[in-house]
Formats: sequence, C-alpha cells, structure tokens
Amino acid sequence: MSFKFLSYQYEGGVAEFHYQGKDGREFVEKARFFDPGIDYDKGMLDRALRLALIILGTSYYKAEPVNQVELPFAIGADEAKFFDKIYQEGMSQFAYENNLTRESLAHFVAGSTTEVVENQRALEPGILVLLSGGKDSLLTAEKVRESGVNFRVCYITAQQDYPAILNEFGEPILIRREIDKEGLLAVGGMNGHVPVTLINEALALIQVILIGFNRVELGVGREGLEPHAYAGDLPVNHQWSKTKEAQDLFKNYVRKYISGGIMIGSLLENMNELEIAEEFAEKCWEKYGEKFSSCNVANYKQGEDNRALKWCGKCAKCANSYLLFCPYVAFSEQEKIFGRDLFLDPEMTEIFKGLLGIDGVMKPFECVASIGELRWAYHHRLSGYGELPFEVPE
Repeated sequence: MSFKFLSYQYEGGVAEFHYQGKDGREFVEKARFFDPGIDYDKGMLDRALRLALIILGTSYYKAEPVNQVELPFAIGADEAKFFDKIYQEGMSQFAYENNLTRESLAHFVAGSTTEVVENQRALEPGILVLLSGGKDSLLTAEKVRESGVNFRVCYITAQQDYPAILNEFGEPILIRREIDKEGLLAVGGMNGHVPVTLINEALALIQVILIGFNRVELGVGREGLEPHAYAGDLPVNHQWSKTKEAQDLFKNYVRKYISGGIMIGSLLENMNELEIAEEFAEKCWEKYGEKFSSCNVANYKQGEDNRALKWCGKCAKCANSYLLFCPYVAFSEQEKIFGRDLFLDPEMTEIFKGLLGIDGVMKPFECVASIGELRWAYHHRLSGYGELPFEVPE
C-alpha cells in the first residue's frame, strides 16, 4: 500500500492538488492566488506547482502514513533525498507524537534525473514579503520598506479574514488554502505537525512567479537548532523547516530545478531570537507593540476572527515572547498586553520550566527561542518584572 501524489493543475488563479491515501480515499486541496494576468513563464510555473504538490501533500499523508509513496513523474536522486528530508525531519514531531520512526515515514525513490533549469525568462526586481503579524515578519517588512525596493506583502491563510496590521504595508496579496477537511475527517486517522514554513514557501514561490517578482522574503531568523527529543535516530524538531539546513535545501532546489533567477531568503537569517526582539523593541514597538501578536492559540484556530490580533496569555508562545522582550521592553508595556506578570502566574510555571530547561520538562512543541537565549533574557529582565518560583541557571 502506498500514498499517491496524483496530479496538479492551474487555471485562472486556482491551483488544484490531488492525492490518494493508502486505503483509496482521494483528497483535493485548492489554493487561490492573485493572478494579474501578466505573461509569466509557463514552464517555471509548472515546475513550482510540481514542487507544491509534494510539499502540500504532507497535510494528507499524515492521515494515513506509510513508507511507500508514488509520484506521477520521475525524480532524480538529489530530489529524492530532499523530499525524504521533508517527510522525515520535517515530520519528526508528528512521528514522535504518533510513535512512528524514520522507517515508518515516506521514502522517495529516484527514477530518471530531472532536467536542470538553464535558459529562462528574467524576472523584475521586486520582493514578495510573507507577513503574519508576528515580530519577525513585521520587522522584516519594516526593513524592506526602508530599503526602498519595490515590494508587496503576502498573507497565506485558510480563514476568511486577515490581520488588519498587514494594511500598514499596503493591501496584502492573499493566498487562500482550501484544505480538504471533509476528506480528512472521513479518513480520521492520525494528526500532527507538518512543515508549515516550507508549505508557505512553496505557495509563495507560485505567487512570485505569477506577479513577476524575483525574490521571496521569509522573515525567518536563526532557529530550530535544539531537538526536543528523539524518535529512534530521528531528531524531533518542531522548527525543522525554519532551520538553516531546511532553508538551504529549499533554496538549492529552487535554484537548480525551478529558476536560477528567483531568490528565496531572509533578512533575519543571521539573527538569533534575542537580537530580533531587541531590534523589534527599538524599531517597531512604538508603532506595533499593542497590535502585533505571535500567539497561535488566540489568532489562528479555524474559524477565528483574527483581524485584531490578540494574546491568550496562557501558552508557550506567549511565555516565549514575554521572556524575549523582558530585557528590552518595560514591564508596564507588557502588562498592557497580558494584563499581569506572567512570571508570577502559577498556571504558567510548567511552561516556563519547559522553555528554560528546568526539572526535565520538555521544551514545548512551538516556534520558540533556545533555552540559552531565554535564560539570558530572564536574568537581564528590566526592573518591575517578578521572579519565577524556581532557580534559573545563568
């Protein structure tokens, strides 16, 4: 039995991706793009759709995971290794939470070598900035705006609305995912984390080709170096798709197989989370301090209205942000957001232990800073913040 990638197609701003699970159930995902009707490179678009078919497939593969997969086209050895990484390292948290090992996950088989891209149409200088409303993407958009380069911001969503804060940078381009919820519910099966950053990059790649720009800007810092645990020999890493390894693999794939003229990158790639928090506090807090949010619980559940971003004040993302900003932002400012001192809230104690590596509590499965960075932040917090009820190593 195998998981099958059946086909893909694009017409009039709508892409479709078709899959079949091991028990024969078919899934169809649609993605709606902004298509301005320019004369884009059809071959380049087809190659980007081909890549998206495989990466978006993680959302359906996880319902019925098997180690055998079938593609409707041949791939080369380098491509097979790349896709193995996505379906193994990129789904390590899913494997851990469902008691799977590397051997249980997808293994792609190489056939004939894919043709390397050579001559192709040149693209116009311009940046498509992926924006979410969190600190990293807002700081990135500010940096791009300061540079004076032509840019558009882009928001990828499965919801109806989008955060109003995005309008600070002009009307955003929206990419709308229509996930096959009905098919997934019918199968039931397993659930878990997928490499969302790579999914978003694959969709942004399609969009940047449609508008004729030559760069996708991610706003991803130096993240994901610490595994949470191991599933056999597989390091379990919630943030693998944000790591330098994953990003280098993706960039190289695009350069080799899709277009040497499209750059994928991040202005923050050499900055750690503390450096990003410090620069955001200096450049952006006055303007966005009470409007931004990195909290997934409060803003990104299906069906939630996220036009005005909020913080739940109870999750690992909230605790992570609170720690990162406490050396750079006055307590009174964070109190406006969270309504209290999170360090003094007993319901947050276990979350802080996980973030700070205390008592063997596992680091939360979220996009959070390293234990070392967060310990440094806690010990350099400004006056006014309270103390946690346990000792934090230097």
